[in-house]
Amino acid sequence: MASILDILNTPTGKSLISAASKKTSEKEEDVTAALGMALPVLLGALKNNARSADGASSILEALTSDKHDGSLFERSKNLDPNYLQTEGSKIVKHILGEREENVSTGLSSALNMNQENLSTILKMAAPLLLSILGSQKKKDNVGRDGLGELLGSVLGSNSKHDNSFLETLLDRDGDGSVIDDIGAMILGGGKPGKSDGSILGGFTGGK
Repeated sequence: MASILDILNTPTGKSLISAASKKTSEKEEDVTAALGMALPVLLGALKNNARSADGASSILEALTSDKHDGSLFERSKNLDPNYLQTEGSKIVKHILGEREENVSTGLSSALNMNQENLSTILKMAAPLLLSILGSQKKKDNVGRDGLGELLGSVLGSNSKHDNSFLETLLDRDGDGSVIDDIGAMILGGGKPGKSDGSILGGFTGGK
């Protein structure tokens, strides 16, 4: 099954990697590694938020916005890094709330990347994620009852990997070592599978 990480192999994903690399002066391979961790974290946080009625309503409202209707993919060759960062900053703040600093610190330490650059990459990834979700919501007319399934489908075969992120970065009460847990997850995490008709198929080349 496809996972959110498969998007990184598409023209849009590669354009995002290039834009983020130029914006942060980080190597493209390091940006790719950061996105490989950041996208599942954001998606997992959305899935957590969707468990409450208010959270689900807020997510559906965001996905209904014209900003997240999938049009981002139509201009994938000309992604504006400043727009992505500005829009993404609002999205990340809304998704992660007070956990944003903890997530940013944990990821930057795990990747040995400057925290400011990691934060920028995290923010630039957010509009891409919501565009994927918003496009599919519109296509399938997804309502509150189908939101969990939508989010779970995007997690794809990488579910074990993503759940580790969630437990480590989103549900912590402050005990234990976030860095150790991230390291263990990276070393033991699964790899995204091939598209097989899941909702990411239209973005990653699956049928």
